[in-house]
Amino acid sequence: MNSFGRIFRISLYGESHGTEIGVIIDGCPPGINLTEKDFIKDIERRKSGIVGTTKRTESDKPIIKSGVYKNKTTGAPIMISFKNENQKSEDYEFDGFFRPGHADFTANKKYKGFNDYRGGGHFSGRLSLPVVAAGIVAKKIIPEINITAKIEEIGGQKNYIKLIEKTIKEKDSIGGIISCTVKNIPAGLGEPFFNSLESVISAGLFSIPGIKAVEFGAGINLSKMKGSEFNDVFIDTSGKTLTNNAGGINGGISNGNDIFFKVHIRPSSSIGKTLKTYNFKTNKMQNFSVKGRHDACFALRLPPVVEAVTAIVIADFWMGG
Repeated sequence: MNSFGRIFRISLYGESHGTEIGVIIDGCPPGINLTEKDFIKDIERRKSGIVGTTKRTESDKPIIKSGVYKNKTTGAPIMISFKNENQKSEDYEFDGFFRPGHADFTANKKYKGFNDYRGGGHFSGRLSLPVVAAGIVAKKIIPEINITAKIEEIGGQKNYIKLIEKTIKEKDSIGGIISCTVKNIPAGLGEPFFNSLESVISAGLFSIPGIKAVEFGAGINLSKMKGSEFNDVFIDTSGKTLTNNAGGINGGISNGNDIFFKVHIRPSSSIGKTLKTYNFKTNKMQNFSVKGRHDACFALRLPPVVEAVTAIVIADFWMGG
């Protein structure tokens, strides 16, 4: 499945080293103002360039190919594409090694060796770019709802620049934690059980390469709390609560308080540090290190992606009632 959503539905296409990547968005209402300039801010936030991110640079200019006329959405499917202009495919010639931590091995098994493995192909974090584009459109549908994601820590530290520099020198990588807060969300969005707001947000978040854990509200700490400590008591008729241990969701449905969650991102799998792993050509354990240009800490680039997925889910619930 390369599609996500019920009414506001997105479909991704392309590979990291193909000619282009992009997204097709179905279910966007007509009459929404939309130009290529609307995408610049969040796309720039996702780009590489800061310490700890890949040296692969792309213009990442969005090309709106359909669904918009005279700077307004028409109600027809919106297609947005991005050209891949800076590939070094020679870094990915198969020499018997499936890169540890990557989807190379599982993709090869699932697609019987016909998958495009260059730069991770369709499994690449580069595909998070069209997700950001779809999120920008979603935010246009719910302008009164404010979604903000930020870095909480990298490698367990709040002040992490020196840690990242040290990790780069060691030819290694490092993970991190991102928090996200959704303000001005009304009560009543979501469903009980299988289409709960938590489960759908989580499904979207886990589609972002590298996210391995999600916790809402008090998160993992709630397992150490008593009910008298965890329960969020009401303080007015709007449903506002004194605390927000539930993270703004009860019974799978938004309760009108801020939605709050954290995501935990693993270290980048592509590292220059030598590992001993299995060579599928020689049938021996051998030394291996990844070539190419990669992020030492790709968590740094994920806040706008987390916001985008959250906006996509909320816009879908918003339109579906």
